[in-house]
Amino acid sequence: MREKLNDNPMAQVGLVAVLVVVGLFMFLKSSGGEEEESAESAPTVATVNGVVGSGETPGAAVESAITNLEAAGAAGTGGALPTTVPTPPPPADFTAAYDSGKTVVLLVVHDGGIDDARTAAAADQLAGMSDVAYFEVPVRRVPRYASVTVGLDLNQVPALVVMRPRGLSGGVPQATVDYGFQTPQTVVQAVRDASYKGPEETYHPD
Repeated sequence: MREKLNDNPMAQVGLVAVLVVVGLFMFLKSSGGEEEESAESAPTVATVNGVVGSGETPGAAVESAITNLEAAGAAGTGGALPTTVPTPPPPADFTAAYDSGKTVVLLVVHDGGIDDARTAAAADQLAGMSDVAYFEVPVRRVPRYASVTVGLDLNQVPALVVMRPRGLSGGVPQATVDYGFQTPQTVVQAVRDASYKGPEETYHPD
């Protein structure tokens, strides 16, 4: 076979052509696989004041957008960073509930999660409390609540975010976050803690 290739130029040309076709096929196949893998792991994209950011999670995407916004502000002002970073306002009903003095509860869940579904069921009782405003939000909509979640460094779900009533926080938004599965008792306790008006007591052992 080797002697035939050496003696026959046409056979050599044919072999080279076959190798080129095989190599091209393998390249296209590997490129296609990378594209599919890239498409499956496409990052989440968020926009803050017209500046785009991306990340593996919605929270990371918002933080990326804010970082890009800071960089854009520094570039446009001779290197001086803005003193505050604007974030998109939350939905109107969320803002109205907070302004009315209610204890606002935001439950961030992942569709299909077992702990998420159980926590959502435990938190349903909050919908019947007149002094509580309850919002259940899928994780894909977290960027709409960036003004609340970014400061809490939200990094997993389910996440129970409870905002202290405006009248008890001096008008400065304050919130706590509890991760993982919650029972009806722990949900109610988180709301009670946020709306507590009494004096703070510190335990000192004898």
